[in-house]
Amino acid sequence: MMDTVFDPAAIAADAVVLAELDGGTGRERVRIDWLLRRLHEAPGSRHVDAAGNLVWTFGPPPYRLAVLVHVDDVFGEATVRGVAERDGWLTGPGIGDNAIAVATAVAVAEHGLAGQSPARAALAGPLPVAIVFTVGEEGLGGLRGARHACRELAPEAVLALEGHGADRIFTDAVGSLRVQVTVTGPGGHSWWDRGRPSASHELVRLLHEMIASAPARRPVNVGLVDGGTGVNAIAARASAAVEWRSTDQAELDRQVARLAGLEVAAGLRLSVERLDSRPAGSVPATHPLVAAIQRARRSVGLPATTADGSTDANAALAAGIPAVALGCCRGENMHAPTERIRADSIVTGARQLRAVLHEVLDPSGRGELIGYTGS
Repeated sequence: MMDTVFDPAAIAADAVVLAELDGGTGRERVRIDWLLRRLHEAPGSRHVDAAGNLVWTFGPPPYRLAVLVHVDDVFGEATVRGVAERDGWLTGPGIGDNAIAVATAVAVAEHGLAGQSPARAALAGPLPVAIVFTVGEEGLGGLRGARHACRELAPEAVLALEGHGADRIFTDAVGSLRVQVTVTGPGGHSWWDRGRPSASHELVRLLHEMIASAPARRPVNVGLVDGGTGVNAIAARASAAVEWRSTDQAELDRQVARLAGLEVAAGLRLSVERLDSRPAGSVPATHPLVAAIQRARRSVGLPATTADGSTDANAALAAGIPAVALGCCRGENMHAPTERIRADSIVTGARQLRAVLHEVLDPSGRGELIGYTGS
């Protein structure tokens, strides 16, 4: 069905511009500056906060809803950026995670809020919503932008907007624990000093034990390994970046205790440095926020299937704020240079966000999200 409000080509064009700008975690400012120029004549008020987020508000606080949309992606400065369109797909680094979500939020806030519900339109005054283009969501960003926004804005509820995953509602937040495990020792010559303990050998032993002992519900990933100085030298240092994920925060807390109890062979030293942690959490399926989102999705033909994910919503849930994450498009190959999204799903993603905002901001439901104690 043709949508008279949203132009998918215009949304895609904004997404392509963003994806082709450098915007890895810690280097988001170029994208924030582009958004400031892009939104120069848009409605509402905008400012860059102390964390580096771009905060776009449509009225004074208190805010009934904050929409968090991260602008960073996982790709490094050396990444060859570029988006191609072929056979109905937009393909390129960062196009789905998360450039299309940013472009969708811009389009809906600029044009989609005009079609307010009768109850909303009858209420005088500004919309109690803030859209926050956040920094530090990917990699070791620590959800820095989302945490700051939740503290400063204190919204009643949060919606985290992602590019991929339009077929699900993300009600469970996958937490993570990321550490750097480093073993050090005396080093030496591989023949003349044979028998001395090797930092590399000991690290391999520790990593094997971690992998073998991890249950399926708490997978471990050894993402980076380095150490040693040569094939004929006993390693004096070896290090690995290790990650655990779980939807149960208690399991992650127990893993912290296990790391504190690690021991290494005589003559070696061990250090475990926490790089980043992301809190786990969930919002119950009976929560009014979930019900409002389900109504909105039904209105645009999307399913009510729930799932788990790791997004800016984690930060809100950790702060005690009801939060759900939604995807805008159908896509695949997330975090790969060949990441891609279906162009024909762009309008549905915009219509979904518009419908969600109308449901949540409808004053006839005022107060539902406050003080909810259901389970």
